[in-house]
Amino acid sequence: MAAVLLWPFKVVWNLVALVLNLTGRLVAILIGLLLVLVGVALTATLVGALIGVPLVVFGAALVLRGLF
Repeated sequence: MAAVLLWPFKVVWNLVALVLNLTGRLVAILIGLLLVLVGVALTATLVGALIGVPLVVFGAALVLRGLF
């Protein structure tokens, strides 16, 4: 049961790892910060919140993966 619940997080983490391996740490951090900024800007509008929140989460995960 836990594996089913944690599956989306594992997929996002593996996608972040793939981007990090393809681009390098510094570029991954910069892309992550850009995604966070765009996500925050989209979240300011109610319509864009559906796209903005996942962008913020994905960008933050990319930054964390690039730092550590």
